[in-house]
Amino acid sequence: MMIHISVVLLLDTLRVLLQGRSTTASFVGVGSSFRLAFRATKAGISVTSTSGKLAVVSRAALAAAVLRAAEELTDATLEALPADDGVRGDVTAALNEFRSAARPL
Repeated sequence: MMIHISVVLLLDTLRVLLQGRSTTASFVGVGSSFRLAFRATKAGISVTSTSGKLAVVSRAALAAAVLRAAEELTDATLEALPADDGVRGDVTAALNEFRSAARPL
């Protein structure tokens, strides 16, 4: 279940960045030391981890890759969560909001 909470945090964090409401964003996986930092630049979005720069990608490429991965994960695992689990609703809402933010890119 921690992965689902982390997905919600990642989607919400990147949505703000993709919408241009912030030029930087950071993400730390729930219950882990996994960290990513994102910075909007003229060349696109710079992605770094604790070990250094990973990539510079376009907003559209980042949005598409994250959306595809989140959809695949939820398609494969969300049904395993109880119907009344709050995380299930949070994942669905975050995915829908991210999808809307990613669509115009």
